[in-house]
Amino acid sequence: MKLYCGIDLHSNNVFIVVLDESDRSVLRCRLPNDLALILLRLEPHRADLAGIVVESTFNWYWLVDGLMEAGHRVHLANPGAMQQYNGLKHADDGSDARWLAHMLRIGLLPEGYIYPREQRGLRDLLRRRMRLAQQRTATVLSLQNVIWRSTGRRLSRRALGEIDAGELLAQFGDANVSLAVASTRAVLDCLDVEVGRLEKEVIRQLRPDPLFGLLKSVSGVGNILAPTIRLETGDIGRFADAGHYVSYCRCVGSRHLSNDKTKGQGNTKNGNPYLSWAWLEAATFAIRYHPAVRRFYERKKARTHRIVGLKTVAHKLARAGYYVMRDRVPFEIELAFG
Repeated sequence: MKLYCGIDLHSNNVFIVVLDESDRSVLRCRLPNDLALILLRLEPHRADLAGIVVESTFNWYWLVDGLMEAGHRVHLANPGAMQQYNGLKHADDGSDARWLAHMLRIGLLPEGYIYPREQRGLRDLLRRRMRLAQQRTATVLSLQNVIWRSTGRRLSRRALGEIDAGELLAQFGDANVSLAVASTRAVLDCLDVEVGRLEKEVIRQLRPDPLFGLLKSVSGVGNILAPTIRLETGDIGRFADAGHYVSYCRCVGSRHLSNDKTKGQGNTKNGNPYLSWAWLEAATFAIRYHPAVRRFYERKKARTHRIVGLKTVAHKLARAGYYVMRDRVPFEIELAFG
């Protein structure tokens, strides 16, 4: 007899439901987030378990990795593509866990990708670099605003990095403003160091990967976007075709049609936000530095508007990137943009 397990994961506990082939509950329990206890409770059913479903929450790493190391077959449920019947009169953690197990039993579970544990740390390191870079941008804007407001001078990012700290502080007559500027400048210097350190380490580890060099051949893709695309994509073989990959990159529209009429919008946030950002950044740089891409963009913009033109370029670059990674061939701009 096959059994199907659903685990509703929370910040400090899990609710486990195990169903048989007739949807009868074999096990219902709540346990603390202790892997040893969870494995102990599941052990009597190990031989019959066809699979265990864990919802993709913010803290799934430890549970999924632990269950897989123990030899269980684990499925990661995609919460964005799965919703219980909204007419339920009563819903709780038990019903959520039961629904996960039920969807696995009937073969309709929308699954997320379990990124390989060996590469996950490097991918998350690059995500940390992105967050630090965003903080750096916010810090630069804050410092520029203080200087502009107090002195009337508008300093560029480059000028901020080149100006001596003493010369900068000498422009302010108010000691409190000087202290605020000095503090912000110190934070900015620290962020510059940390962003550079993380960039260097990611590139060092990825440089032997042949896809790193191939991705840099794509118009607009450089030393930061290539690692982002490579690590966020993972195994390119998990995408059936270029269309599925481009959709995962959020580079396609989302709408519902019936009898050729629009019946609402789909979930435009399905997919990977980091890949969406990377391909849009690549499109921006490609338009700026590659004449063939710029001509295509200008034609598209003239027929529609700027945002549609930019997203169309990102779509074409993402589609080209799929074939670069799948076939391991350099990018050819003529094939993508004529």
